[in-house]
Amino acid sequence: MMTGRPMEFLAVMEFLIRTFQREDIDFALIGGLALQAAGITRTTCDIDLLILRENKEKVKEIMCRHGYEILHESEDVITLYGQRVELGRVDCLLAHRKYAVAMLGRAEKQEIFGGKFKIKVTRIEDQIGLKVQSSSNDPQRMYQDMADIESLMKICSCNLDMDLVREYFRIFSREEELDAVLKRIRDAEQ
Repeated sequence: MMTGRPMEFLAVMEFLIRTFQREDIDFALIGGLALQAAGITRTTCDIDLLILRENKEKVKEIMCRHGYEILHESEDVITLYGQRVELGRVDCLLAHRKYAVAMLGRAEKQEIFGGKFKIKVTRIEDQIGLKVQSSSNDPQRMYQDMADIESLMKICSCNLDMDLVREYFRIFSREEELDAVLKRIRDAEQ
């Protein structure tokens, strides 16, 4: 087990932004830090990014050159872990299917870390879609992901593209869960 200082989120984010922009790698923030950008306080221990799968080899080469090791690699994700604990963990979801590519295309620049950086962050609807997918793929994530979804929907309910949100739930045959979340939000507002 590694000991020492915790992940230096600001330094790692600055490195990622600077390096990926210089190398013309399109990316967007997803995961816990994207939730924070939406206004939801959530503890996270890594940085999650959405990148095009066509940039996979370039990202691997950059990250390995700068002190990261590949912990896991598949057609959908690369998990990188810093050889020094302060580099932390960076997960890259590889956009190659139509939904993920569209998510990256829709992502909008937002300020993060109190305005220190301005980078692309996935839209709320797409964050919800990723949460539906992750909890469908890993049932152990169900409660946290559904709580995150409900929080996102409460914060942004009047501005959401509900057709897109419903489509994400429909893909995984989970529309009843969406209806239950919507009912809880409506009941709480009354």
